[in-house]
Amino acid sequence: MKYLIILGRNIELSVKEVESYLIRINNPLLNYSINKNAILIEVKEKLNNIIENLGGVIAIGEILSSGEIEEITNDLSGKELYSGQKNKFNYVLWNYSKEKIDEISIYLKQKFRFEKLKAIEKKLTGKVKLQNGEIVDNLVSNLIEEEYFLFSKDDENYFGKITQKCNYEELEKRDMNKPVRRESLSISPRLAKILINLSLIKKGETLVDPFCGIGVILQESLIQNLKVIGIDKDREAIKGANQNLSWAKFNKENYRLISNDSSSVNIDKANAIATEPDLGDILKKIPTKEKAQEIQEGFENLMIKVINNLKNKISGRIVFTAPDIRIGKKRISCNIERILERTRLRLVEGFPIKEFRQGQIVGREIFVLEK
Repeated sequence: MKYLIILGRNIELSVKEVESYLIRINNPLLNYSINKNAILIEVKEKLNNIIENLGGVIAIGEILSSGEIEEITNDLSGKELYSGQKNKFNYVLWNYSKEKIDEISIYLKQKFRFEKLKAIEKKLTGKVKLQNGEIVDNLVSNLIEEEYFLFSKDDENYFGKITQKCNYEELEKRDMNKPVRRESLSISPRLAKILINLSLIKKGETLVDPFCGIGVILQESLIQNLKVIGIDKDREAIKGANQNLSWAKFNKENYRLISNDSSSVNIDKANAIATEPDLGDILKKIPTKEKAQEIQEGFENLMIKVINNLKNKISGRIVFTAPDIRIGKKRISCNIERILERTRLRLVEGFPIKEFRQGQIVGREIFVLEK
């Protein structure tokens, strides 16, 4: 089965997340093709309501027809595209093709007119800057009832309809309304989902966050029916995590919170680690090279101690973020070779992946390690 997935601003990270999530649900990626910020994928089984478990995905669409444009329009003539109840609606057409989009646009207008529907095609009014600097279209209007797309791969065209969309309002609601928030120290639910997926953890298994803070990764894990162990040496953070998880009404049998130092704590066996450690000073101005190196060395020392303490209790992957510090036009990263040498783990192919916004002084690098 083929699907179109519209990705977030970090294409490289989003592709890795999609690939990892499909492994998690035992429906691995068979093939894929990228065009701008969209990826056409092929899998064996149907993908039902998966978008809520993905952090780097904007929307998912089902392929309704493929082939030459004439073949597609002939095929669509006998299909019902509009699933709403109102006679009047607005729609958009995502363009991931080269020159064929006008033909599809004209065809849709004719088809809806023939079906006596008052359908108005709207343009994608938003733009988003990808991490690689490319500017692509983005949908910002709430007045759109239907979304269609055309994706071209070599000489093959794929037409379909968006069927799953990220519910940003619901995501923001559960992030903003929780009783305890630490805006400057907490990661977003979006990034938490990405780290969880990169860990390859399966439903019902146990994930450890050794720097859990107020529990963002824990909460997103519990929503996905995982069990979690949260550790933090900051007692106030653990109190906050407890309040947030209680507020969300999770089953207390599925989570354990420990106020302790992750470099010495003793835990039960678990399946994976996903965490955002302390990334160092929150810098408001670009540091010197010496200061950046000092921050990185402190981070490396911390991670070596924590990983060595926990790795024998973890059967699967260890996923973590690390500071990526801007000094002038360059960035200084942590010395992952030093961490690998001291922990005797290996870096998963394709990592690290940088995650930052233009102008950001302290960004992130995402690392995935395994035995």
